[in-house]
Amino acid sequence: MSEISLAQQKFLLSQKKHRRTVTISRMCIFVFFLGLWEGAARLNLIDSFFFSSPSRVLLCAYQMAADHSLFSHIGITLFETIMSFILVLFSAIIITIILWFNKKISETIEPYLVILNSLPKSALAPLLIVWLGANYNTIIITGISVAVFGSILNLYTSFQSVDPEKIKLIQTLGGTKYHILTKVILPASIPSIFSIMKVNIGLCLVGVIIGEFIASRQGLGYLIIYGSQVFKLDWVIMSIVILCLLAWGLYSLLSRLEQKYQKQLML
Repeated sequence: MSEISLAQQKFLLSQKKHRRTVTISRMCIFVFFLGLWEGAARLNLIDSFFFSSPSRVLLCAYQMAADHSLFSHIGITLFETIMSFILVLFSAIIITIILWFNKKISETIEPYLVILNSLPKSALAPLLIVWLGANYNTIIITGISVAVFGSILNLYTSFQSVDPEKIKLIQTLGGTKYHILTKVILPASIPSIFSIMKVNIGLCLVGVIIGEFIASRQGLGYLIIYGSQVFKLDWVIMSIVILCLLAWGLYSLLSRLEQKYQKQLML
């Protein structure tokens, strides 16, 4: 037992060392990039008016945070993204369950889902704004349109790929389709749901930004499009950096939830 324990300790130490090395390497690359960018701007190797610099981006963020306008823009984009994400998740699960219950409906609707998923959503955004008006609801629907069709297709594929032997076992024991869904299909599809969620959070953010480009006077998408129009490129780059941080933060949160779920399964 002591030999096994020692081997486990060595394995855990090696894993910790590996994670530490990866983290330090990532930080070094990031710091090097910032230093190179700042140095090139200060030495006039690049025009800081067009390419900005880390110090100018930080100054811009500080000035906008001081008058609280930055927090307002971030809050609006974050709210629209989270609402889009939640609605996509519930819509995809409910519609996929309906398609799984009725094969005729799934065979009829599937080609339309494929077509709608293939359409460039930036082309739909102007139509949605004309039909629904320039408001928060339209931007949220734009965010939903980017992710929902692909989510339904992927989740339906996951439902179809569940082990048929488990389904036969439920049927042999006299179970109904409801029992198959709740006891086999949904539990087996939870890893796929987490994977879809991690993809969707980025897609919803993209959809919301597309909507804010066209139909908003607030939000990070508005800052990007307005800043590019009036050549306030510090606003543009600052907004892009904040969007990257938001996407990373939301993705990390979902990854943590997935890890907690996996730990509960192992207990």
